[in-house]
Amino acid sequence: MGAEFSRGRLARLRDLQNPDGGWGYFPGRHSWLEPTCYALLALFPDSISPARPQDRESWLRGWNYVRSLQNPDGGWRPSAGVAAASWASALALHLHLLRGVTDESFRQGIGWLLKLRGTEGGLLERAIATVWKGAVEYDRRFKGWPWVPDTSSWIEPTAHTLLVLKKALRRGESAGVPVDLCRARIEEAENMILDRRSPDGGWNYGNRRVKNVDLPSYPETTAVALLGLQGRPEADLTRAIALAKRYFTQTRSRLARAWLAISLQNYGLEVALEECGPSNDILVTALEAIAFPQGGHQWLTPVS
Repeated sequence: MGAEFSRGRLARLRDLQNPDGGWGYFPGRHSWLEPTCYALLALFPDSISPARPQDRESWLRGWNYVRSLQNPDGGWRPSAGVAAASWASALALHLHLLRGVTDESFRQGIGWLLKLRGTEGGLLERAIATVWKGAVEYDRRFKGWPWVPDTSSWIEPTAHTLLVLKKALRRGESAGVPVDLCRARIEEAENMILDRRSPDGGWNYGNRRVKNVDLPSYPETTAVALLGLQGRPEADLTRAIALAKRYFTQTRSRLARAWLAISLQNYGLEVALEECGPSNDILVTALEAIAFPQGGHQWLTPVS
């Protein structure tokens, strides 16, 4: 995959930035936190020492848009038109760590994220499990993160949150990170992801077995789960990585292939996306730029 592949996508991202500084999921649509964070992640290296002053200005406008979405309780709204904070708060915190910003907003955000938990094992779920044996099968001791508060844990928001908490843990108490609580939540969430692994070695979106039926894994979820489990040396991920490699050669989903390329490279494997025209999907465009071998995939590790 040539450098032109990445430069073309970065140029397209800059062209598609909204007047408020953010990015929508598609050109001309209103801004959302998720595509904005990934666009900024893709553009981050150029914002450090930009060849053009306007590139840095573009990044800072996006950064200001992200900062504007934080609620007083510390969480980030997914867009200006939504009141409640969501899982994408982890993405906003990731940008803070990249910029080295560990101010009060960062500390409040980490506190909000650590308080957020899945609702597994609640009264309603236990009642359903009593009446309907085998409705869902997983270890209810382990909770991760939901997409939105007061709902069950899912693999993808849990993996994204794991990644940012592992990065935050490296900053320690000097950055206002409650180290012991952070470590405990990381261990619990890793156990949750490992417990819900599908029989084929990868991951479904939520559970491995429902109504006595084993569920298959999915390419993009397997890739994101592997990202969240980075730095867990005692976990045997050999089958999951082999499955991710197979998915990379088989899937036709550009979103899945981008996530798989990012994940596999972070596990030390050399993979490259095929040359193709830019997508109309801004999130895909950003992730493909990040997946470039000299792109931003290295930012999606706990040690960057």
